[in-house]
Amino acid sequence: MTTNSSPQLWLYDTTLRDGTQREGLSVSIEDKLRIAKRLDQLGIPFIEGGWPGANPKDVQFFWQLQEDPLKQAEIVAFCSTRRPNSSAATEPMLQDILAAGTRWVTIFGKSWDLHVTTSLKTTLEENLAMIRDTIEYLRSQGRRIIYDAEHWFDGYKHNPDYALQTLEAAIASGAEWLVLCDTNGGTLTHEISQIVQDVVRVTGEWGLGTRKESSQSPIPQIGIHTHNDSEMAVANAIAAVMAGAKMVQGTINGYGERCGNANLCSLIPNLQLKAGYSCITEDQLTQLTEASRFVSEVVNLAPDEHAPFVGLSAFAHKGGIHVSAVERNPLTYEHIQPEQVGNHRRIVISEQSGLSNVLAKARSFGINLDQLKAEAKQILQRLKELESEGFQFEAAEASFALLMHEALGGRQKFFEVKGFQVHCDLIEGKETSNALATVKIAVDGKNILEAAEGNGPVAALDAALRKALVNFYPQIATFDLTDYKVRILNGHTGTAAKTRVLVESGNGRQRWTTVGVSTNILEASYQAVVEGLEYGLLLHSQAEAAVKASG
Repeated sequence: MTTNSSPQLWLYDTTLRDGTQREGLSVSIEDKLRIAKRLDQLGIPFIEGGWPGANPKDVQFFWQLQEDPLKQAEIVAFCSTRRPNSSAATEPMLQDILAAGTRWVTIFGKSWDLHVTTSLKTTLEENLAMIRDTIEYLRSQGRRIIYDAEHWFDGYKHNPDYALQTLEAAIASGAEWLVLCDTNGGTLTHEISQIVQDVVRVTGEWGLGTRKESSQSPIPQIGIHTHNDSEMAVANAIAAVMAGAKMVQGTINGYGERCGNANLCSLIPNLQLKAGYSCITEDQLTQLTEASRFVSEVVNLAPDEHAPFVGLSAFAHKGGIHVSAVERNPLTYEHIQPEQVGNHRRIVISEQSGLSNVLAKARSFGINLDQLKAEAKQILQRLKELESEGFQFEAAEASFALLMHEALGGRQKFFEVKGFQVHCDLIEGKETSNALATVKIAVDGKNILEAAEGNGPVAALDAALRKALVNFYPQIATFDLTDYKVRILNGHTGTAAKTRVLVESGNGRQRWTTVGVSTNILEASYQAVVEGLEYGLLLHSQAEAAVKASG
């Protein structure tokens, strides 16, 4: 827990630049603006927006933020030092940086002599001149500078004297932050700690002696930028902070090139809740899970359900002994309170469940089974029978809720399924197929026959069901089928294999998942879609009942 006396850490988010280098991740200008504003709400002090001039998208992004600025965050432009044997004042890419209109600019330069001679194909002295000239020019134009020392740790291990000279050049030219980058992501934690300590000590000894008299900015502080190629990015960033770093760079959900960057969704709670640093406010910290899922939604990547702190399973309990203990005292199996990061505890139902799982899960749905132990045991037995047939309720909690209501004799029958047929037209050379579904249902004893087309059989079935039911239940018009997953359970049986289908549905405010299992994939899909509609109607009826009860 942080206090007013907690040491301040500065967070620097590079999701919109480094994060977008992840393979398979692409964002529009509108996506970048939405993410920037969400990070602004989260309280991130520095948000790196991209490299103006590198592509038209980044240019427009910075222009739009000039028209509609963020509330509290500094938007940062990113660029390299000038090219060898040129002048910063005549460097076109630096003119694009100035046109972006940001107060802060992050400049990266080479720390590793190998890169200077092989990548830049220039001399070690010219590389130092490139650092000095670029920073001095941008400072003369009123910009404040964060200097990213690229390949710092590899460079320091190979030639520490030269690596330190690059930092000295940045300091002398007016950089306010020196960010040490583990660009290849191969440094181990004990190396990070020792090298950061060395840099903190050396730069402290330099003091004001290396800075130009015209420089009015404070003595630079140290930052850390780690990559995850050795699965060490978060640990290495924390080690750097413990060694004296005051800025932490990373991305939401750890997005980034190759294996990704340090994950801010893990760094922030670890540093704030466990190490005692002040990163964002406690209220902002409770938005972390929502922010993580928001960004994953915008970039169209499935959330990591097992991610620490913010994942759906981060505080999920499956084993019966665990559930029983957590019910008595959450500290027995939870390292923090999930609400501190905006997450929540989940009791997972599966064939490994004990009675305590069923009782706890029932309470989460507003069903008190504590005084109905016989019914609870029946539910547990039915659960294990269904899972032996291939059903899975860990991710299909809506289906389990319906199972409980049925076992207790309170499952409301909104409609009855009489049958369905599907006809598909497969057109050679086309990726999709047109499908026609016909469904027969009964509502209040009245038989309804409806047909609908869809892009594939499941979409057609879903459309036909909605068409049949919407006149009786208008709220169905607000339901959406948001996700569809298929898994073959026993592939060795070939086309006779059982198929498990998970269908996620939503109404704009809530989402729920249902499951179907059959040797016929259409039947399994139909089961899951039908239960998805049924559970949505149950939620609506419960909401209406709650409104009436409140007067």
